[in-house]
Amino acid sequence: MTPSFGPSHGPSPRSGNRWSDLERPPLNAAALRRALVLPGGLWTSLDVVAATGSTNSDLAARAGALPEGAVLVAEEQTAGRGRLDRTWSAPARSGLFFSVLLKPRVPAERLAWLPLLTGVAAATGLARAAGVDMSLKWPNDLLVKVPGPQGKEERKAGGILAERAGDDGIVVGLGLNVTLRADELPVPAAGSLALANAVSTDRDPLLRAVLRSLEHWYGRWTAAEGDPAASGLQEAYAAGCATLGRGVRAELPGGRTLTGEAVAIDGGGRLVVARADGGEREAVGAGDIVHLRPVD
Repeated sequence: MTPSFGPSHGPSPRSGNRWSDLERPPLNAAALRRALVLPGGLWTSLDVVAATGSTNSDLAARAGALPEGAVLVAEEQTAGRGRLDRTWSAPARSGLFFSVLLKPRVPAERLAWLPLLTGVAAATGLARAAGVDMSLKWPNDLLVKVPGPQGKEERKAGGILAERAGDDGIVVGLGLNVTLRADELPVPAAGSLALANAVSTDRDPLLRAVLRSLEHWYGRWTAAEGDPAASGLQEAYAAGCATLGRGVRAELPGGRTLTGEAVAIDGGGRLVVARADGGEREAVGAGDIVHLRPVD
């Protein structure tokens, strides 16, 4: 059974909600600020722009002049980026495309947990608000199950990218397909909340849910000085990680390939792989992970 972050109250999926097809209304920036930018809270500002190249790039350029907790949301990204310099594109107002500025005061060796933390927060918040099971592919992908001819298929609906900004800042960006239809998918392996039969694709409450969940997990993690075990982050990530227990092929920097079973997430946020050739287990800190289908 694939681990996932399931909806907390188990709503029954339905399709055809009022925002899923022709209507893609703009986000209500004023209402989002009233709900999220609160005294004593993490989020200090929230701006929504109609279009930009990359929210990560824009926020990183202003990081030195902004306090922690700045949020930048775009209705459309024309040069969105993922890991390994991959592009991320989607029709205007079809998803959530945003970046946040964080300045965590934790030991440097624990900063690798920040994109994993964002994945846990996003999956947890979206499971509640959208009523759809979500799981995580190490290190930064959000997965949903989309009905297909062979049953439910695991599809990537979102991705996370964390980048340093200035002396003490980290910009974390998230792109999520919300109302993309099958004929709009950039690649066949992509998915969206709508295709996964989410009970809601109204982007305002979805964004509120993700940012509130991110504030919760970030607060726990920083209060524990970035300790993934003490904060509960390591356990939560492992519980929702679809990569663990799977056969994987890790395509590593330098052209090396490692094949085996993903067996754990270590204290540094690395994926531990039990080698198929019987060699010692290896911790992977960077690279592209391919989930391998089990052999019948």
